[in-house]
Amino acid sequence: MLKLVVVALLASLVATISAEKHWALLVAGSNGFYNYRHQADICHAFHVLRNHGIPEENIIVMMYDDIAYSMSNPVKGEIINHPNGPNVYKGVPIHYSREEVTPEVFLKVLTGDAEGIKKLLGREGKVITSGADDRIFVNFADHGAPGILAFPQTYLHAEDLHTAIKTMHANKRYKQMVMYIEACESGSMFYNLLESDINVFVTTAANPDESSYACYYDERRQTYLGDVYSVFWMEDSDVEDLSQETLQSQFKLVKKETNTSHVMEYGDLKMGNLKLADFQGNLTSRTFNFGRGLPYHPTVDAVPSEDVKMEILKRKIRSDSSNQETLKAYESLIKLKQESEDYFKKVVELVTPFPLYEIYLHAPLQFTDFKCYRESLRLISDMCPGLSLVQNDYALRKLRVIANMCEADIPHQKIWSAIGRASYDSSICKTTS
Repeated sequence: MLKLVVVALLASLVATISAEKHWALLVAGSNGFYNYRHQADICHAFHVLRNHGIPEENIIVMMYDDIAYSMSNPVKGEIINHPNGPNVYKGVPIHYSREEVTPEVFLKVLTGDAEGIKKLLGREGKVITSGADDRIFVNFADHGAPGILAFPQTYLHAEDLHTAIKTMHANKRYKQMVMYIEACESGSMFYNLLESDINVFVTTAANPDESSYACYYDERRQTYLGDVYSVFWMEDSDVEDLSQETLQSQFKLVKKETNTSHVMEYGDLKMGNLKLADFQGNLTSRTFNFGRGLPYHPTVDAVPSEDVKMEILKRKIRSDSSNQETLKAYESLIKLKQESEDYFKKVVELVTPFPLYEIYLHAPLQFTDFKCYRESLRLISDMCPGLSLVQNDYALRKLRVIANMCEADIPHQKIWSAIGRASYDSSICKTTS
């Protein structure tokens, strides 16, 4: 009798294991060679998952794909994520690229909306067809700002991501889901938003108030190869036995090593006791064994995300101060930085006669009114195209001013009117890029 019970239990366990699937959605939301690191992060993440046994058919990759064969890339067809590291671009299937890398596509892929993808793109596209027994891993790398994650042409709002997650939970589209988010102010996407009882565990590269950092500057490629938070979690996963390491232990390791920003965790923190193998694969991998004995600590040359382009230009000038094209690009970026700040100062001045710009810029973020903030961002994008909001990390860093004004006791129409007036008056809004 006991033998029959044991056999039945084993059969049940085997059936459960076979029914469970591991899914992954990997997204690099930026374009441009100076943003090399985001696509490098995502390509590396793909190999982490594959080398640990996640089936390729269960991994979906979104990236603009303008880096590997860029005119600026001295090694065509190659992307590396570590000094002298392997080519992480090789073998990566890219399911959505160029203009298809949008928040709308991301949300439809995540929620398994195949019909929505077909209507949106005019073609069939791969989506996560997960069920109640499945686990999902999401890794996103790009720029961010209060309550948004940037994509090449627009941005994903926190409330839209939250709605998608809640819908997936209600529709039993996952057993558990884990998200690793590499972006400035990425904590603002989840702080006071993500519930602790819907089986979602999130770690972010930064808290709601700060930048994330790039690292591993490469002299040959003249760009940064990775992001501090991302390279730490991946170089750990590259060499560890994921069936023994937990989500919480990796979080603590990455938090300790990432001394450039505050790595955060949100959602169902009890899930931290689960093994990494449940989301990144359970095979032992040593394929990319460059996570130990590093040539230098990734934070040695780390720079805030918004200063990456500036730092790249400075390095180019130091190596060749006679290059007029580089000098002109540097001067243009200095001008863009100043004009971006002047624009947001102008908005504040038009709303209140008091010198409150610095207060709005540095006050702790408390999102309660997404309607005001969302409409404000739409107006800025429409009325001031020269600000290049999505592509301008200096402008993204100033959006906290708008978010905090929306949370203050200020009529929304007054804020929107100020945006319109500032857009009409500011010289930066009269140019396009």
